[in-house]
Amino acid sequence: MSQLANYEQTAKNFGNPNWVAYKTIVRTEIRRFARIWVQTLIPPAITMMLYFIIFGTLIGRRIGDMGGFDYMAYIVPGLIMMSVVTNSYTNVSSSFFGAKFGRFVEEMLVSPISNQTILLGYVTGGVARALLVAIIVTLVSLFFTRLLIHDIFAVISITILTSVLFSLLGFINGVYATRFDDISIIPTFVLTPLTYLGGVFFSIDLLPEFWASVAQLNPILYVVNAFRFGILGISDVSLVYAYGILISVTILSYLVALHLLSKGAGVRS
Repeated sequence: MSQLANYEQTAKNFGNPNWVAYKTIVRTEIRRFARIWVQTLIPPAITMMLYFIIFGTLIGRRIGDMGGFDYMAYIVPGLIMMSVVTNSYTNVSSSFFGAKFGRFVEEMLVSPISNQTILLGYVTGGVARALLVAIIVTLVSLFFTRLLIHDIFAVISITILTSVLFSLLGFINGVYATRFDDISIIPTFVLTPLTYLGGVFFSIDLLPEFWASVAQLNPILYVVNAFRFGILGISDVSLVYAYGILISVTILSYLVALHLLSKGAGVRS
């Protein structure tokens, strides 16, 4: 009985190994990007400020209203989502590849930690950075326009879903990356074009019918418009459809990332 009591007390003091590991990974991830905040948090704010000045102030004066709103207010939701997508993806892809490069992942895989715990720890770190950057960009936008939230649930849920999804995609990129250059290929040649063509700066109603149909194949379009609905109350796509796509792709990405981690792809090779 005394041994059982000692075991229960030990479990009470130290908790489940997976829970302890999860908190450790999350704490490490947050400290990692917080320690170099000049490189991780300030650049997005400066970049978005330039977008606000160039596109919102200078070009926006010539464009006028869009969707019944001032052009500056129209592009703000898209720019916030752009920062969420970029930072959640980059944070996890670079961090996991760094762990592979430093052989930290191998130590985690042979420890009594579940693969789900490792994956969720990295994803939570990416979500934390994305949310922090989103708050910073939102605060910067208040110097240029006035934001009135139309649907707070849509704002919060879309932000979290988007950051989770692109953190998972960043994790997959980190798994397959074999050198540091591989981390920047997807953001440069895939994410950036999709973001610019995803309705951040324009409504797809302005496009010809054919190109509007093509634009609907872009997943970023649903992210941007769902978030824009939360802020302004307008959207070029069905909100239900946007949630359906986001949730489906997020679940699929989670299963793929977990499968890759379970079989040791890019780690045990």
